[in-house]
Amino acid sequence: MNPLDHILITGLQARAVIGVHAWELHQPRPLLIDVELGVDAKAAAATDRLRDAVDYKAVSDEIVAYAASKEFRLIETLAESLARLLFERHPILSLRLTIGKPGAVPEARGVAIRIDRRREDYAVCGR
Repeated sequence: MNPLDHILITGLQARAVIGVHAWELHQPRPLLIDVELGVDAKAAAATDRLRDAVDYKAVSDEIVAYAASKEFRLIETLAESLARLLFERHPILSLRLTIGKPGAVPEARGVAIRIDRRREDYAVCGR
């Protein structure tokens, strides 16, 4: 197996209508998202061309737009949906995604979920 290179996007700010309580569903809440994309960057490094790379600006824009486009009850659902979307649209081999929900628990700075997925995790279901 070839070693992976990693693209890191940290502290991405998004907003989503997300929660299980009625008061959470009236307006978008802030989310903090970190994503680590496992890629093979050799071609991009050799050519110095964006077309041979994973466009991290496009990835960031897609994450922010997707989070804002729907309502979610759970951050787990948002995380899994984002993982599928990114594998469908980009030539990534693996993904580590953390979604933080500041203020979800008053006694904590925030609550987060982190998921780790590989491209082959979705091959079974045809995606």
